[in-house]
Amino acid sequence: MAVLPFRPTPFFANKNRAFWNLQLAGWGGAFLLRASAAIANSQPLDLLAVILVTTITGFSITLVLSVIYRQLFGRQPFVTWSMTMIVLVLAVIVHASIDAWVQGIYYAGASETTFAQRFIGLSYIPATLLVGWSALYYAINFFLTVEEQADRLERLEAQATSAQLAMLRYQLNPHFLFNTLNSISTLVLLKQTEPANAMLTRLSAFLRHTLITEPGSQVTLEQEVETLQLYLGIERMRFEERLRTHFEISDEAMQAQLPSMLLQPLIENAIKYAVSPQEEGARISLVAEVSDGRLKITVEDTGPGIFGTAGYATSQGDLLSYAAAQSDSTGVGLANIRSRLAQAYGDNHRFETRTGQGGGFTVLIEIPYDAEIKQEAEQAQNPKSEQPEALPSPADQASGKPSEPATAPPLQAGRPIGSNA
Repeated sequence: MAVLPFRPTPFFANKNRAFWNLQLAGWGGAFLLRASAAIANSQPLDLLAVILVTTITGFSITLVLSVIYRQLFGRQPFVTWSMTMIVLVLAVIVHASIDAWVQGIYYAGASETTFAQRFIGLSYIPATLLVGWSALYYAINFFLTVEEQADRLERLEAQATSAQLAMLRYQLNPHFLFNTLNSISTLVLLKQTEPANAMLTRLSAFLRHTLITEPGSQVTLEQEVETLQLYLGIERMRFEERLRTHFEISDEAMQAQLPSMLLQPLIENAIKYAVSPQEEGARISLVAEVSDGRLKITVEDTGPGIFGTAGYATSQGDLLSYAAAQSDSTGVGLANIRSRLAQAYGDNHRFETRTGQGGGFTVLIEIPYDAEIKQEAEQAQNPKSEQPEALPSPADQASGKPSEPATAPPLQAGRPIGSNA
């Protein structure tokens, strides 16, 4: 997996420029400090030339040190620090020797000090400057390395989360196709060619609609309901009046964001385990509202529920037991939703299931409310959103009659939608 490029703080965005800025500022400040001290002590102005030569010497030596330190940085600690100490001692000796030589020329005839005396007397200034410069060099580079590693770790974690969300989303498509193709196969076995044909057409429209959304992305609840309506259009061809739905979503909840294809497995499970086993079918309700800054979604059916279990079932074991209780279940839907919510919201979500004594199965989802604030910008960029078009059926192709696009019915916010009592 490719790692996104490291983006350091603005000052260090260009390390080469930052180095030269610090180098010039640091040694320029050292020159001004020593020059102002000489002037304040009424030293002759030509002493400034000596201070300038000393400053240029230190500037030049640190350029060489930067090249050496760059090679030592990142090696084994013993190698780095032992070689740094050796190089630093040699640099101080060179700096102090040049200073003693320059001072000997400047004070020629006016001072009887020897080179060794000047060397010892002047060595503390180069030692202080070079040790401080070396410490600052390593400190800045260590800070940048830690920052880069932290940034890279954060990006890797984000990519891992994104990859896992994509994997969970991709897992839904085979799961959905497995169940839908079984339904089509049943219609074919019953020699109901036209309903099977129409279901295949709507299936292609549904898949085209869902594949527009990238895995792991967020969609509004309104868009999610439109996807559900396409799916329900497929299932109504099989169950007809046995499948009854009622959607009630508040205006505010319409614009709430949630992971794409989050609710479709719940509706699919309700159809498979509530509508399909009962001759009279079942009623599926979806209610969504915003309360205390949280989006609360309830999906309920009037099926037989989980036999032998009453009250809340919040553990993964309960969910898997529910899936295992069905002989033809793939065990993907509910576990997939739990995993996707955990990946997207961590502990900041609620996912519970319950069944009553008289039957029925309810799923409760509660996530942070995040309204779609980019909707207007997206509409401005894409004023004409493409609606998925249905593929023409063989009968339509033979007659030359164009088929109507299988789109979701228009949504009306603020009142029950998608009702089919």
